[in-house]
Amino acid sequence: MVGPQYDLVGNPLGAVRTTFEKAAAAAAAESGGRDPVAAFRSKDWGASEVFRSFLFDQGGIDKVPLLDASNLGLIKPNTLVRFRGMVQDMLGNEFYAGAFKDGSTWRTNKFTDFSPFAMPHPCDSHLWERHLFHCVPVPGQNTWTLDSTPGPDLRQMSSCMSPEQREKRKRDGDDDIMDVSENGNGESSSSKKPKEDAVQISSNSAETTATEAVPEMNGNDHHIPGSSFSCLVKIYDMPESQVKLNDVGEFIGVYTFDPELAAPNDNSDDIMFDLIEDVTAQLPPSKVPRLHCLVWRKLSSQDFLAKQPVEPLPSLLKGIRQSLLSHLTQLLGNDDLAAQCLLLHLLSRLRTRVDVVTVGRLSLNFTGFNRESASIFGNQLNTLIQRLVPYSQAIPLSIEYLNTTTLQPRKDNKSGRLVTGVLQLPQGTHLTFDETIMQSGSLTSKGVENTVLLKNLMDSMMVEYDFEYYKLEMATDVQMLTLSEGKSNILPSDLVVPFRPSTVPAVTATPEELESWRWYLATVRSLPQSNEPEILQTIQDEMVNAMREDRSLGCSELSRWLTMAQITASSFGEKSLSMEHWQMVKELERLRKQRMQ
Repeated sequence: MVGPQYDLVGNPLGAVRTTFEKAAAAAAAESGGRDPVAAFRSKDWGASEVFRSFLFDQGGIDKVPLLDASNLGLIKPNTLVRFRGMVQDMLGNEFYAGAFKDGSTWRTNKFTDFSPFAMPHPCDSHLWERHLFHCVPVPGQNTWTLDSTPGPDLRQMSSCMSPEQREKRKRDGDDDIMDVSENGNGESSSSKKPKEDAVQISSNSAETTATEAVPEMNGNDHHIPGSSFSCLVKIYDMPESQVKLNDVGEFIGVYTFDPELAAPNDNSDDIMFDLIEDVTAQLPPSKVPRLHCLVWRKLSSQDFLAKQPVEPLPSLLKGIRQSLLSHLTQLLGNDDLAAQCLLLHLLSRLRTRVDVVTVGRLSLNFTGFNRESASIFGNQLNTLIQRLVPYSQAIPLSIEYLNTTTLQPRKDNKSGRLVTGVLQLPQGTHLTFDETIMQSGSLTSKGVENTVLLKNLMDSMMVEYDFEYYKLEMATDVQMLTLSEGKSNILPSDLVVPFRPSTVPAVTATPEELESWRWYLATVRSLPQSNEPEILQTIQDEMVNAMREDRSLGCSELSRWLTMAQITASSFGEKSLSMEHWQMVKELERLRKQRMQ
């Protein structure tokens, strides 16, 4: 166990080296001196457990700065940071000299870009590998999620501030700063790399504001449209399929941001330079920070909630359901039918796939909108959705948008990079399409391709990625809401509801109500579903009778009824469907069809 003399936030590599040296010494004693570190390949020797205990058992995660574009120049390299983002590209594996023998002592280069010690040539060494992921801020991430884990105030953490920032604060008269860069052994808390003094944290001056610095980040990389900040995450000791494309995660590890690696000297005698992959040419460390991951976890909607989760008792969920439904009804001009359908839509998610059939999704099309009503009801609806779900985007569906926007992600085989598109999205994203701005016009070939992509997304919850020589469909799960004058032909939704407001909305929600509604949506969507065989048999018999009475009914519509009934049951906090829920959906369908006549 690492002693208290180590600052796990300000000097994580000190803890890594100490745990390694202790583990190597113990392994050498057990093996009788034979290659003691061979067993450490793709295996943690205890370092990650030290940090995991500090972060989650001792509450240390609140002490770790959250890396983003605004504080990049403030954070000192080789300190512990957190980064929350989406895996935009998977860059394969990178080999590195994981351990080498320095005289009689084994040392490690794990969690570093290059060796903190001079590596003798030749020497006994082991090649290990790590996985590279290009991560970006989550597309469509709403601002309320950023407040859930703000991290500590860097101005009060001198051990994590860059030297330039500490000097600037001293010049500005902040005498309360203490230099705590020395650890208990009298070593500098930064790595002992020979060229440390030459490293500059940023090409900008210390006085450059975060806003001014942002456009320089990543060199306006065309692979990240609309984003000026990203991070190259290096993960160790991980099974191949554990992290997937478009996963949203929190990565905690050693932060490096080093312009010296942007153009390594061809005559360098550092063996680590020889192993650096070509990806550094596309993502130079002078512009894209590195994070050597010690601990990581996938994030769900619950991880963005401000308060600790409570037990989802049906009585509690029913009360919150009524509160949210009442707010939706007022927001939609007292259209109770539209509000109930919208609630089911917001609670829907892809539960499973059976061949090409997707079970659990419920796309929604509100008809009867025009530009004027969309500017009133549509804008307020978009604002509410942004305040309720972690990720959402509002898309103006016009001829110009379809003809000019890049929706499809594609592989650039020259650079080996995945070029993102609008439809490269995290699971659970909510998309609102405004068709009221659509005017007559002609679709170009790109417009036709984009239309096909959107229809395929709505029908099968699949996005086609273009790898130049072949196409590959990737599964996703997004909620899709369309506002249109008539039934949308571009986006044929599962549920079409004519919108009939009677008043103009003038409604607001308190922060406490928003928090409870976020918790409700995240909790209900995660509830498991099960159905009693007797109930299913009764519903099946009713479906057969309905098809006999109305020959226009198809399997897709009957499947939608069952999906709506299951979501209705979940909305009350129930894990199994009852006949009461089924009757509620039948009445909802009766009112909807009556309105469509």
